Amino acid sequence: MSTSVIEPGTRLAGRYRLEDRISDSGGSTLWKAIDEILARAVAVRTFEPDFPRIAEVVTSARAASRLTDPRLTQVFDADDSGENAYVVSEWVVGETLEQMLTKAPLEPGRAATLLYEAAEAMSTAHAAGLAHLCLTPRDLVWTTGGTVKLLGIATDAVLADCYAEDPAAEDVRGLGGMLYAALTAHWPGAADLSGLPAAPETDGVPHAPRQVQAGISHPLNAIACRALGIEVPGQSPIATPAELAQALRGVPRTPLPLFAGLAAAQPPPAPARPAPTPAPAPPPQPPQPRRPASHRAQPQPQPTQHQSIPSAPTAAHTARKPISRGLMGIGAAALTVILGLGIWAVSNMGDDKGGNTDNAGVTNGGKKSERARPTATKLDVVSAKGVEERWLGGSDSSIGKNASTVHDGAMKPVWQSQTYNDAKFGNLEKGLGVLLDMGAPVKISKVEVNTPEGGATIQLRVGDSESVTSMEPAAKKVSSADGFSFNIASTGEVRGRYVVVWFTELPPSRKARLGEITVYGSKA
Repeated sequence: MSTSVIEPGTRLAGRYRLEDRISDSGGSTLWKAIDEILARAVAVRTFEPDFPRIAEVVTSARAASRLTDPRLTQVFDADDSGENAYVVSEWVVGETLEQMLTKAPLEPGRAATLLYEAAEAMSTAHAAGLAHLCLTPRDLVWTTGGTVKLLGIATDAVLADCYAEDPAAEDVRGLGGMLYAALTAHWPGAADLSGLPAAPETDGVPHAPRQVQAGISHPLNAIACRALGIEVPGQSPIATPAELAQALRGVPRTPLPLFAGLAAAQPPPAPARPAPTPAPAPPPQPPQPRRPASHRAQPQPQPTQHQSIPSAPTAAHTARKPISRGLMGIGAAALTVILGLGIWAVSNMGDDKGGNTDNAGVTNGGKKSERARPTATKLDVVSAKGVEERWLGGSDSSIGKNASTVHDGAMKPVWQSQTYNDAKFGNLEKGLGVLLDMGAPVKISKVEVNTPEGGATIQLRVGDSESVTSMEPAAKKVSSADGFSFNIASTGEVRGRYVVVWFTELPPSRKARLGEITVYGSKA
């Protein structure tokens, strides 16, 4: 039972020093505090003496502390046996979904990625028997460390005295509302749960996202509607967070940036300006290309009395104008003739020796020299092996088999991993894949990958060491069942002896599989 006055500076359990009061709600208070033993910031929730559900909150917090998914806020401590009950959890720093949407919706691919991560995290909680039941855009955070966090699993429902006959369906509706908000910057739920503008409705049913915001694909629009319970002809509502995650796994997703601040929708285009009245003195100018709003040039200074646009031309000005225009016309004609002769001369010099003029140049002395041509060809692979990075000990014995088949020119047999519990390798692996040894450093221009199944997130890594963790990702794609290519920019920057096709997320079968890998490029 909480009995004493709690204020900044109070120490709980002899280690948690309360610093800043963040919010008060319904008989409980959220604080930013310092764990003086571990010297880190933590979030601490305390309770008024008459709060009726202290024991239930502490029990739910202890249950949430057993969750290991890093996308769920970690609970460190919970106690109601002393003078002041409290719950201590991870201090999350970042930007909530609601804050991201204050100016514009997210780009659809990023919205899909963000909610895919949230749905997967929620399915982990449901597998452990826990739910949220009151999800809003304020509960999803993109942290400054570049990770997704869901706040308040298990505890928020007890704090708000919220219950549901079907917890899975309730959380799907919450996730669907957040997806809708991410795509449109409108909230389809109760007005008191978000400061975003309300979603437009007809007879109490929110309009589909595509009716509110342009640029949303039909599959993503249907997923958002099904999650919210909006009827989609021929498709059933989504019933669980796991089903939502699986559905989002099948749509194009954009990798999230490694910093907070995802609002990436294009700003509205600038309104068209009326055409200015042409000045009498200068000759006509060619039209300037329009630039997207995100790349606008700095405003140009307006003409002043010191610039060359006179308000009342004198007789001397008038007398000189015909001469100026005539000279300018002669000069333009002469320049055109000179340029034409130059182009004709270069073309003829290329044709004198039967060369391709599109790939020929002229050196000093008039000798023809070939321009550098891309020499990308199919490269030989010396050897291949399965590689992995584990969170814990042990290994996936399957990845050591059939690795050599990925470069033998045949689609079968395929290289494959074992089957995992979920797309994140059941929290056993950070990633796995196949490492190709090219025998010597090479310059990579393209890597073709045959995958029997779509929906996996795959990176291409290139380096001079066999250590996958030492390689920087050169490209990243979501696989498709008919194969795909990593097309590398031809700048000569991607080179190395070892090429790794690296799974960071598994397809719906929860098994990594590769049919054939073909590397194109040239010797470094």
